[in-house]
Amino acid sequence: MSDSRAEDKAAIQAVLADSYKAWEKGDAEGMVADYTEDATAIMTGALRDGREAIRESMALAFAGPLKNTSTHNRQLGLRFVGGDAAIVVSESGILFPGRTEVPDAGKVNATWVFEKRDGRWLIAAYHNSPVLAPGQ
Repeated sequence: MSDSRAEDKAAIQAVLADSYKAWEKGDAEGMVADYTEDATAIMTGALRDGREAIRESMALAFAGPLKNTSTHNRQLGLRFVGGDAAIVVSESGILFPGRTEVPDAGKVNATWVFEKRDGRWLIAAYHNSPVLAPGQ
């Protein structure tokens, strides 16, 4: 692995860490700070088309059902697609107030698509889907 890939991996990890920290603060603006303007997010089967739509959706969620929540995230993989794109796969879940673990039924597998624009790694797309129990 070249030094640039190690630096790229570290930069991508920093973007993810910043997104998780913003979630814990209920900060929708901070959460989308590293999204491309034309980013897409598919969560709970609904498409949020564009950074502003994602921000609006998260702001409503943080004011309502996701107020005072945090997330549990476990990265399962990171791979590069050419020089300016990367895919991160993770297992995630929402930690509701008073909880220390995400129940299996609340876990999702997530795919993050990163794009390097003007030397900066940004989230271009996000999608999640429920984790199925073995045998489903």
